[in-house]
Formats: sequence, structure tokens, C-alpha cells
Amino acid sequence: MVAILRRDTGGPAISLQKVEQRAPALVSLYKSAGVSLRKHSLDGYRASVYLVLDYSGSMRDYYKDGSVQALADRVLGLSANLDDDGVVPVVFFSTDVDAVTDIALENHHGRVAQIVAGLGHMGKTSYHLAMDAVIDHYLDSGSTAPALVIFQTDGGPINKLAAERYVCKAAKLPLFWQFVGFGNTRSTQFDFLRKLDELAVPAKRLVDNAGYFHAGLDPRQVPDDQLYDRLVGEFPNWLAAARAQGIIG
Repeated sequence: MVAILRRDTGGPAISLQKVEQRAPALVSLYKSAGVSLRKHSLDGYRASVYLVLDYSGSMRDYYKDGSVQALADRVLGLSANLDDDGVVPVVFFSTDVDAVTDIALENHHGRVAQIVAGLGHMGKTSYHLAMDAVIDHYLDSGSTAPALVIFQTDGGPINKLAAERYVCKAAKLPLFWQFVGFGNTRSTQFDFLRKLDELAVPAKRLVDNAGYFHAGLDPRQVPDDQLYDRLVGEFPNWLAAARAQGIIG
């Protein structure tokens, strides 16, 4: 059954004309994202969009080959449909939180490399610290819109118990966590993400507030339409469940 969602306006948050002016290289992504949003009954809906990026040592090649920048561009194209400020808050994390910054329509080109150039050692993988940073940013922002958090990683966390605890506690907040795996599809590193996707409701969390999909060894090869379908596919059901529980208005 398709969830019936409340729309705030009849169209994208940022018009095609403004995207053409501010970020012409993202026009195709913006249009593809719009198609997926319409397919999932999310056209005209408003939501904050966050991006969380794994900066652990095993991610080095994905930064070098442009995969991380490509994901950031795609997320920005999605955000322009959902949020009218043209800015995506970005959290880089490894052993600790390495940076809390943003990527905007006007400065997206090469922005990931620019940020990473100012970061230090690529450490391990602490999901819960990155989640905590997102929660703090969202609460401090004063936003009343629901948030779609796109959380990219290439492996499991160093503290699985803490990560699971954060997902369960965050179920009371208007945040949906869409995990995206980079790397070998057959790797057992992603078993934990599958577990997060399937945590029991309501035994462990108030609503199903997390999704997961695997983007493979070369995420740039995932077609835009498929990527967007996976990024937003579970969001409508969460919105309906969160509204039923009074998490969102």
C-alpha cells in the first residue's frame, strides 16, 4: 500500500531555473531525483537532507577516484527537490567526528577534496559519533521538517552496540537513516547494516527508522535513477509511521 503523504507545495523546493543558474552541472541529477520522488509519491514534499561520509582508512580509494564527490553531487541534486536552502549539511567521520560542514549548490564542484584536504588522519569507523553529530545539528537548527540522513560507509562500526543503541533511541526523532554501503557486495562487513535495517518494531525501536542498500565496488556505476529509487524508497513508509506515532506533524 502506498502511504498518503502531506505535501507542502506543488513542486520542487528549488526551481529548475534556479538550479540551472546556481549549479548547471547538477541539472540532470536534479531532474532524475525529481522523477524518483514522484514515483514514490514524494513530489512537493519538504524534508531536510543530511549526508554522512565515512573517512576511515579503507575509504581512501573512494575519495581518490571521485566516488565520494559523485555521491555528494547526487545527494545535492536530491536535496534541491526537498529543501529550499540549496545546502546539504555533511558530517565526515572515522574514529571521531572529523568535520561538520556543508556542500552547497554554488560550491559543489571539488568540494569534497577541498574539505578532505583540511582533515587529518583517516581512522576507524564510529557510527554512533557521526549519528550524534547529526542529531545535534538537527536539534540546533530548529527545523520542524523531517530529515532524510544519507549515511555512507564501507564497513561495520567499531562499536556495534553503541550504533544499534543510537538507531533505536533516534527512532523517537524525525530522522530517517538511509545507510549506503560502498565495497564488495559479498563482504560480511555489511551484515551489521542489514541487521540495523531489520531491527524489531516496537520491541527495539518505536518505528522502522533505517534502511540499507549496497552500492557495490564502484558506486559511480549505479545509474542515477536506481540510486535515487534506493535513497528514497523506504522514506514514505517511515513518514507515515512517524506521523502515526506523533514523531512528525
